[in-house]
Amino acid sequence: MSTHTEVHATFTLERHYPVPVAKAWSAFADPEVKRQWFGGDEFIDAERHDDFVVGGLAVADGRFGPDGPLSQFHATYTDIIENERIVYTYDMWLDGTHASTSITTIIFEATEDGTHLTFTEQGVHLDGVHGPGPQAAAGREQGTGELLDKVGTLLAATA
Repeated sequence: MSTHTEVHATFTLERHYPVPVAKAWSAFADPEVKRQWFGGDEFIDAERHDDFVVGGLAVADGRFGPDGPLSQFHATYTDIIENERIVYTYDMWLDGTHASTSITTIIFEATEDGTHLTFTEQGVHLDGVHGPGPQAAAGREQGTGELLDKVGTLLAATA
């Protein structure tokens, strides 16, 4: 009998950023801007690069603190429509163990006073690496929400 498990989950998060779409877009498309919120100062890079083109790879490998476990994020951009949509697939590992595979869609819509962002992720969380069952999926949703809030803080500071 296998001890492997799979938990599938989908979530959608929405945010409003009081900046034009092009400014919100840059938080995801410009690797230097993205680095300010994706990982942040507490993340110690082992490897990082971001080739923001269809077929391009994004890698963010590192540790939260010098003794933290090695977190690995490897993504492939599958669709980019400037200032409108980003679609990518990604895998995560924790200390070399495959934790999840996901597909993410980010939609940018102009509003009268800024940008409405819709972030949808569909994923499979493997073998309890990020926690048992639904806790792994809930943790991913919570962590993604925190990242999107960091985007908002960054955009507000540079508005």
